[in-house]
Amino acid sequence: MSAKAISEQTGKEFLYKYICTSAAVQNRFRYVNVTAETDFDRVAREHPWLLTERLVVKPDQLIKRRGKLGLVGVNLDLNGVREWLKSRLMKETTVGKAKGVLKNFLIEPFVAHKQEEEFYVCIYATREGDYVLFHHEGGVDVGDVDAKAKKLLVGVDEKISEDSVKKQLLTHVPNDKKAVLASFIVGLFNLYEDLFFTYLEINPLVVTKDGVYVLDMAAKIDATADYICKAKWGDVEFPPPFGREAYPEEAYIADLDAKSGASLKLTLLNPRGRIWTMVAGGGASVVYSDTICDLGGVDELANYGEYSGAPSEQQTYDYAKTILSLMTREKHHDGKVLIIGGSIANFTNVAATFKGIVRAIRDYQVPLKEHEVTIFVRRGGPNYQEGLRVMGEVGKTTGIPIHVFGTETHMTAIVGMALGHRPIPNQPPVAAHTANFLLNSSGSTSATTLFSKHTKSIVWGMQTRAVQGMLDFDYVCSRDEPSVAAMVYPFTGDHKQKFYWGHKEILLPVYKNMSDAMKKHPDVDVLISFASLRSAFDSTMETMQYPQIRTIAIIAEGIPEAHTRKIIKTADEKGVTIIGPATVGGIKPGCFKIGNTGGMLDNILASKLYRPGSVAYVSRSGGMSNELNNIISRTTDGVYEGVAIGGDRYPGSVFTDHVLRYQDTPGVKMIVVLGEIGGTEEYKICEAIKQGRITKPVVCWCIGTCATMFSSEVQFGHAGACANQASETAVAKNSALKEAGAFVPKSFDELGDIITSVYDDLVTKGVIQPAKEMPPPTVPMDYSWARELGLIRKPASFMTSICDERGQELIYAGMPITEVFKSEIGLGGTLGLLWFQRRLPRYACQFIEMCLMVTADHGPAVSGAHNTIVCARAGKDLISSLTSGLLTIGDRFGGALDAAAKQFSKAFDSGMLPMEFVNKMKKDGKLIMGIGHRVKSINNPDMRVQILKEFVKQHFPSTQLLDYALDVEKITTSKKPNLILNVDGFIGVAFVDLLRTCGGFTRDEADEFVEIGALNGIFVLGRSMGFIGHYLDQKRLKQGLYRHPWDDISYVLPEHMSM
Repeated sequence: MSAKAISEQTGKEFLYKYICTSAAVQNRFRYVNVTAETDFDRVAREHPWLLTERLVVKPDQLIKRRGKLGLVGVNLDLNGVREWLKSRLMKETTVGKAKGVLKNFLIEPFVAHKQEEEFYVCIYATREGDYVLFHHEGGVDVGDVDAKAKKLLVGVDEKISEDSVKKQLLTHVPNDKKAVLASFIVGLFNLYEDLFFTYLEINPLVVTKDGVYVLDMAAKIDATADYICKAKWGDVEFPPPFGREAYPEEAYIADLDAKSGASLKLTLLNPRGRIWTMVAGGGASVVYSDTICDLGGVDELANYGEYSGAPSEQQTYDYAKTILSLMTREKHHDGKVLIIGGSIANFTNVAATFKGIVRAIRDYQVPLKEHEVTIFVRRGGPNYQEGLRVMGEVGKTTGIPIHVFGTETHMTAIVGMALGHRPIPNQPPVAAHTANFLLNSSGSTSATTLFSKHTKSIVWGMQTRAVQGMLDFDYVCSRDEPSVAAMVYPFTGDHKQKFYWGHKEILLPVYKNMSDAMKKHPDVDVLISFASLRSAFDSTMETMQYPQIRTIAIIAEGIPEAHTRKIIKTADEKGVTIIGPATVGGIKPGCFKIGNTGGMLDNILASKLYRPGSVAYVSRSGGMSNELNNIISRTTDGVYEGVAIGGDRYPGSVFTDHVLRYQDTPGVKMIVVLGEIGGTEEYKICEAIKQGRITKPVVCWCIGTCATMFSSEVQFGHAGACANQASETAVAKNSALKEAGAFVPKSFDELGDIITSVYDDLVTKGVIQPAKEMPPPTVPMDYSWARELGLIRKPASFMTSICDERGQELIYAGMPITEVFKSEIGLGGTLGLLWFQRRLPRYACQFIEMCLMVTADHGPAVSGAHNTIVCARAGKDLISSLTSGLLTIGDRFGGALDAAAKQFSKAFDSGMLPMEFVNKMKKDGKLIMGIGHRVKSINNPDMRVQILKEFVKQHFPSTQLLDYALDVEKITTSKKPNLILNVDGFIGVAFVDLLRTCGGFTRDEADEFVEIGALNGIFVLGRSMGFIGHYLDQKRLKQGLYRHPWDDISYVLPEHMSM
C-alpha cells in the first residue's frame, strides 16, 4: 500500500525539523513518549520543562476524536499526569467498534489560549491535486469541516502562494493573524509536498501573540516514496490501527516483502479464529475475505493477507510456515480450515510457489493433524495442474484432508465448501494439461479503440518472457506481423534479441535510447513499460515527448502517488491513455495483449482469447482480470476487450474512460465492471447510466464488502483499496450501482450467474449472435517450459556434485552456506567440502590451513614469483600476472607433492624397504620427488617442515607413510646433508596418511584423489596467495618494465658468427 498513517509524534517531528516559515512555531520538539516501561524520574531529568510547566497528556495510537472520548488530560502537572495515566495506561478501552489497549501516550506543554485563537487546517491528496482546507474555528467542536471549511485546490505541479491563501482561505481571520497563518500554511504545504505526505490535519492550530502552536495532528505519508525520502524520514514506524495489535509475525512478513520483488502481506485479525487464508493476488485476497464474511465467517476469520508477483519457492515457504505456525498455536473445538485460494495467475508458476507451501505443510503435518485442520485449494495459471497434483499428493501422504480444485471450479466455491454451505464434490473435473496448447483446439479502427490487429508496440525493459508471450498470442490470433516492434533497455548497447514467431526464429532490435527506437519505428503507438518503480516516472515522462505514442501501460507497483499524478496530468494534456501503474495490462482478443496479460497459451486457448467475443470488462486487479477471462469465457461467447486499470489510488485511466469506450464500440454488447473498495470512480458509472450516456447492459460488483464488518481498519492488497469515507465502501457503491440500473449480484459467488442471465437475454433478443469457433494455429511449446513441466528430458551437458546455487541458499557438498559459517569449519573445512565432498575432522581442516600457510610464498627468486613480478612490471593485470606465475608449476617447481605422494605410496604399499627404494630409484636413474633442498639441510632444518611434523605427530591417528619417508630421509642425508624431506614431500606423504586414516575415505578413494592431482592443488592454492602478494607489491612500489641485465646472460653463439 502507499498511504500509511504515522503517529502524532512522528508527524510533529517531521514538521518541527523541516517546516520553512516566517511564523514562529512554538514548542518545537517539546514532547515525551510514555509507555508502561517509562521511568518518570529519568524522563524528568532529560526534559526539565516537565517539572515547571502545565501539561497535556493523550494517547498516540491513531485514535480519532480523543477529546470527545475523554482521552485527553489537560492543564496538569507531572504528578497529575501520572495520576491520570494510572486509570488509562495499559487499560482496555473501546473506540467505535474497536477494542484495544492504551499503551502509548504523548506528553506536551499545555498552551493556554482563547477559543478565537483556535483554527483548523487540513491538506489531502486527490487525483487532480491537493486540497487545503481551512476553517477559522478549530477544536473538538469543529463539526463537519467538509461543509464548513474554505477550500483551495493546488493542482498537480502548481505552487501555492501566500496571496492565494489569504484571498481564498483566510477571509474570516482577523487581519493581525493573516500574515502569520498565510506563511505557516504555505510552509506546511511545501513540507507536505517535500516529504510526500498524502494527508495532514492540524486541529486545533493555535495562533497567539507568541506564535503558532500545533496542538493535535494526524498524518499519512506515501510509504512508496521511502527511496526518495529516506534521508529525511529515517526509519519510520507505522503503528497499527487502534484495536489491532502489532504482531511480530506481521513485521517478519513485512520484512520479507521489503526484501522481495514479490508482494507478501499479512494482517492478523483474530489469532484464535478457525478460518485462515493463504491467497494469491491482491484482488483475489479481498474477494475471498468478502465471501467468508458474506457466509457468516467474519468472527472466525483469523487473518487477511496475500502473496503475489511470482515469489520464489523459499519466500512462499517462509510465508506459509508463518501462517501454519500461527494457526496451530491454539486448538478450536470445531477444528480449523485453511483456504489456499487465488485467481488464475498471469505469469506466476503455480507449481513452483506450491512447492514452498507443500514443504511447509510437510514440516507442520503433526500440529496440523492435532488441530484438525482441513485444507481447501483452488488455483489456476501457468503449470497449475502440476501444482494441484503435488498438493493432492501431500494430502494423501500426510493424512491431512486436502481438497483440490482448478479453473473448472468457481474461484470462491471452496469458501462455501470450507464453511459447510455447499457439498464437497467427490471427484472434481480434471482440467487439460498445460501441454495441450501444442495441439489445435477444437472448438478498420474507430476512435474508441486502443488496439487493433495492426497495433505495434515498444517494450521498455528486458522482459523476454513477456515479449515471447505477446508474440505467441499474436501468432494464435493469426496476426500478419508481431505486435512488438522493438525493445528499449538503457543498460546495454544496441543489439538484436532472438524470439520465436510460431515455429520460426526471428530477431527483434533492442535499443539503448528511446529516441533511436522511436525514429526507427514510426508506426509504433503503444509503449509497455516494465521499468522499476524508481525509473518508471522518468521513462514514462520521456515517452510522452514522442507524439506517436498514444497508449502507455505501466506495470510497476509502488510508484509514489505524487509522481503518478504528474504522469496523469501530462497524459491528459497530450491525449495519451495510461493503463496502470500497478497493473498486468489489458487484452483485446484476436488483436493485441499487453505483456503477461491473460497468462500462458493454455489459458489463452481455454478462455478463447485468440478471437473476440461480445463482452468487454474493466477491472482494477490484474489477477482478477484473468479470472474474469475465465468466467466470461464459460458463461458467454467470450471477451471483446479487457483492461486492468491497476490497484493504485490514482490509476492513469479510470473505469469510465474504458466503459464509455465500450459503449461507443459496436462490437461490445455488454460490459462487466469489477470495482473495489476505495475511491468514488464507480459513481461516475452510476451517473452515466442515469443520464443515458451508457445504454448497454452493465454487470458490476465492487469487492471489499467485508471491510465494514471489521472492527479496525484493514489495508487490503491494493494501495487504493481503503475507504476514507462511507461513500467509498464497497457496500455503498454496490447499492448505488444497483439503484442506477446496473446488474449487481448479491456476492462475487453469483457474478457468473448474473453474467449468464444478461448474456442469454441478449442472445434471445438477437442483440448477440454467437460466432462460430475457429481453431487457432498451433504454437510449439518452449523447450525450457516443457522441461519444467516434465514433458521432455535430455542428458545434461555438465555434471556437478560439489555445489548447488539454484535454491534460496548456496550449498557446498550438501551443506548450506549458513551452516558452513555456524559450524566454523574454516577455510580447511570449506576446501574439504568442495574438493573431497566430505566434512573433515577438525584436525584435518587445521592441517589443510597450515599447508596453505607454509606454501603461500617462498620469496621472489623462485620461478613462479619471478614470472609474476616480470608480468606485473610489464603493466599486465592481476589475472594475467597470476596466470604467468601459475604456469611455471610442474615437476621441477611446486609439483612435487603429487609425485612424492605417488612414489612413496607405491614403494610403501609394495613392501619395499626404505633402502631398497633408494637403491631402486638410483638404479633407474630417477630423482626421489620430495627429497632435497637447495639451502636447507639436516643441520639447518626447514622450520616449515618442523612445524608441520609436530602437528601431524600430535593429531594424526597414524603416520605410516610419513614414518617411511623419514626413514628414507635418514638414508639420503647420510650421503648428502641437504637431501632432506622437503616441504613438498612432507605435505605429499602426510596428506596420504590423512586421506587413508581419517575415517572419511576408502582406500580406493584416497588413492584416487592422489592420482587425479588433488595434492598439487594445495600448492597451487597456497602459492596463489603469494603470487598475488608479489603482484600487489610491485604495483604499490610502482616498479617499471623489467629488462634482464646483459651481464647476467651468457651469449653463446656459433663460432662463425662470433666474428
